[in-house]
Amino acid sequence: MSTDHPSSSASSYPSSDASRFHLSLPKRAVFAVPDGAGVGIACRSGSVWVTLDRDLRDIVLAPGERFEGTDHRRVLVSALEASCITLSHAQAAAIALPRRARTRSPWRLLPHGLSPA
Repeated sequence: MSTDHPSSSASSYPSSDASRFHLSLPKRAVFAVPDGAGVGIACRSGSVWVTLDRDLRDIVLAPGERFEGTDHRRVLVSALEASCITLSHAQAAAIALPRRARTRSPWRLLPHGLSPA
């Protein structure tokens, strides 16, 4: 696999623009964009790994670097460390991946219709 480092460009990101939003990702968090066509991902702090469905490239963004999606593919943004990103022109379908279901506590009573008291 090769590692691509897109050219960096410093620019300000206005928070009042409705087509952009900022997102903080803790380490190892994954954010999914179902259709990455026309979506820009800029790394503001930390480091993120961008992967696209059916694409062998590894795209790692450092602060100030940006990736522009051109194909209709799912895009996953994985935080390699605590990071802040800006998504631009993101479609309303961009959602966070659901959290894993919590495992059942060994102290929880099974539902047998009985009261613990």
